[in-house]
Amino acid sequence: MQLPDSLYIALQRLLPQHLLSRLAGQVADCRWPWVRNPLIRAAIHRYGIDLGEAAEPDWRRYSSFNEFFTRGLRDGARPLAGDESTLVSPADGMLSAAGVLRGDCAVQAKGHALPLPALLGETGARVTALRDGCFATIYLSPRDYHRVHLPLAGRLVAANYLPGRLFSVNPRTDAALPGLYAGNERLVCWFATDWGEIAVVMVGALLVAGIETRWQGCYRSGLQHRRPFHVEDPAYTFARGAELGRFRFGSTVIVLTPPGMALTAVAGGQIRTGQALGTACEQP
Repeated sequence: MQLPDSLYIALQRLLPQHLLSRLAGQVADCRWPWVRNPLIRAAIHRYGIDLGEAAEPDWRRYSSFNEFFTRGLRDGARPLAGDESTLVSPADGMLSAAGVLRGDCAVQAKGHALPLPALLGETGARVTALRDGCFATIYLSPRDYHRVHLPLAGRLVAANYLPGRLFSVNPRTDAALPGLYAGNERLVCWFATDWGEIAVVMVGALLVAGIETRWQGCYRSGLQHRRPFHVEDPAYTFARGAELGRFRFGSTVIVLTPPGMALTAVAGGQIRTGQALGTACEQP
C-alpha cells in the first residue's frame, strides 16, 4: 500500500537527511567484499541494471558500490546527435519536464513554477539573460548511467554549491513538493558557449552521498555553506558531450539556456546522454 503524498513528504521531513546520506556514502565506499558484493548484486536485481554497455561489464571487478554505481560506458555507447549547434542531453533518465521558460520560471510537474533566482541562488545579469529561454529536467533513476555530460561545447566560468535539504528526488516527490529543486542542495555550473551562457544544475537527493566534478573533486553531502568557484582558466574548456561529473546515487539534472534554442525533445519519455534536446537557432 502506497502512503498518501502528504505523509510521504512529512516522513522525509523527520528524517536526519544529511546524516543518512553521509552514512550511505560511507557504506557505498566500503571495499570489503562482504559489504560490496551483496550491495552490487541487490542493485542489479532490484533495478534491472544492464551492464552490457559498461566499460567493465563484470560486476565483480568493481572495488566498491560507488565505483559500480558511477561506472563508465564503453566507447561509442552514447553517440552525439547532430552537429555543434545541437543541444544534447547531459544524462540518461526520464525527461520529466521541458519547454520554454515563462519569464524567469520553469514549469515543472503539476504546473509548479520554479523561479530561476531561487534555483540558481543568484540574481542579476547572468540570470536575466536566461529569461524566456529553454529548460529541460532529467530525472536519473537508480538503474541509469550516472555520469553527467556537457550539452554544448563551452568553457566553465562558475560553479556554485548551494546547501539545502535532501528530499528524495523522483517524479512523485516533484509533483507533491513545490520548490523541491530550489530547496535541495545542488551544484550550479555555468558555461560560456557560442550561444550565450548556459546553466547545468546537478540536484542532490536523499542518500546521494556527493556530487563529483572534474574540477573540484567531490562535493560531499551536508556542506553547510555556499562554495563559489569562479574560473578564468581556459583549461576548463570542454567539448560537447564531455564528462563533467557524476552522482553518487540517483538524482536530477536541469539544463537552462538563453533564448534562441528550439527544443525538439518531448517531456514524459526516456532520453539518453547525447540524444538531441534541441537546436540553436541563432547566436547572440
